[in-house]
Amino acid sequence: MKLKKFLKKQGYQTIVLTTLPSGHHLLSAKLNGKKGNFILDTGASTTCVDELKVAHFKIKAKDTEHKATGAGTKDIDIQFSKKNKLKIGSWQIKKIPLVVMDLQHINDVLAYFDIEVDGIIGADVLQKGKGIIQYEKERLFLK
Repeated sequence: MKLKKFLKKQGYQTIVLTTLPSGHHLLSAKLNGKKGNFILDTGASTTCVDELKVAHFKIKAKDTEHKATGAGTKDIDIQFSKKNKLKIGSWQIKKIPLVVMDLQHINDVLAYFDIEVDGIIGADVLQKGKGIIQYEKERLFLK
């Protein structure tokens, strides 16, 4: 039995991933009812949205003293936002917290490939959705 068929019987939804020339995996999602492009990042603990997209996604964010760090970056100022609705394919979560931050360093790298992203889907979504990634078929499964 194929993995896709098996997981469908288990209640999983299939999301198509696009592998970028940079090696990142891109997916389309709706955040608070607005469509956007997101990188799937298993190493990111929290889902993030670019600070330039706050109005587009109707995000209500609050300042914090916390900082974000990542591979190749220094501490980055962040804001927190609660109670956001995220829909990826037919899978959704109604009250997901997220981090708002400057993602220019990511978009600078992706500009080489004429790609811009609105945010990052992190391990928090994968954990809540019991995520399974089938790399060779470019699929994400969420339950």
